[in-house]
Amino acid sequence: MTAERPHSSLKVAVVGAGVVGLACATELLARGAQVTVHERGPRIGAEACSWYAGGMLAPWCEGESAEEPVIRLGQQAADWWARHAGGVVRNGTLVVAPSRDRSELRRFGQRTSHFEEIDGDAVAVLEPDLAGRFSRGLFFAREGHLDPREAIAALAERLVANGGTIHFDSAVEPVDLDADTALDCRGLAARNVLPGLRGVKGEMLLLRSDDISLSRPVRLLHPRIPLYIVPRADGLFMVGATMIESGERRRISARAMLELLGAAYALHPAFGEAEVVEIGTDARPAFPDNLPRLTRRGRVIHVNGLYRHGFLLSPAMARMAADAVLDPQATPEMLHDLAA
Repeated sequence: MTAERPHSSLKVAVVGAGVVGLACATELLARGAQVTVHERGPRIGAEACSWYAGGMLAPWCEGESAEEPVIRLGQQAADWWARHAGGVVRNGTLVVAPSRDRSELRRFGQRTSHFEEIDGDAVAVLEPDLAGRFSRGLFFAREGHLDPREAIAALAERLVANGGTIHFDSAVEPVDLDADTALDCRGLAARNVLPGLRGVKGEMLLLRSDDISLSRPVRLLHPRIPLYIVPRADGLFMVGATMIESGERRRISARAMLELLGAAYALHPAFGEAEVVEIGTDARPAFPDNLPRLTRRGRVIHVNGLYRHGFLLSPAMARMAADAVLDPQATPEMLHDLAA
């Protein structure tokens, strides 16, 4: 006779099937809860800003501009994604800068940790196609990356296979759902109930080239146009992403596209002949301090504000959300309570 799993009678509704909602649903299902996900779009990724993410699992690189919790909590990400979705590549992150911007490399190193300073020969060993192009670099060997689209599709597939349910074309309000607890993971769609939530625009290009190969994300530092390029399968490269403080204008500007293409060309001229496969832009939800929050209001818990760290911080936030759902007395690190 099989023993009943803890929390097996607890019904949890998750609103939003982006990276945050799927991570929370996955964590809760793994702990025994009954989980139903409601997604307003017709399919995975259709309404999610995570569809346009870079997929870098780079907590120490993020220390250049992020607060301490991002660095610490982000260190959980690679193992969590490898366990629940697979597809994690652990080849590290390479940071380089043109000779004229060597000061940017020094500044980046002063603000980060867990890297090795390398010379041009070492850069060429890591990325042969960049041989002779950069005389110095920083190598963050413990970092990784994944393909965001494959990762959230895998989460959704495994969620259903393990007994969870996903309803598409289901635009619902968390307070209206018949569940013991509802998790609101709608991103900017929840700003009417979350004071201070704003949109931070992200822009990306998806390029295809058979003339260059990269084994890991490469960050090209520039005082005005810092760029990252993340390799994907089949000769694809995600190039992104400028950040503009705007929650509404979900279109890429000509200037931004020129800057992204110009910076990619500066990394390697082969990108000048690359095919532009896709242009993407969306607004990521952020609070004034750019840190995520769990906000509890009665039986609804809002999980929001992951800024540009969706794939890096979703595992930690999912664990905290599950703690808060399964133990009403729990006080996870990022928990804020609001009056019902």
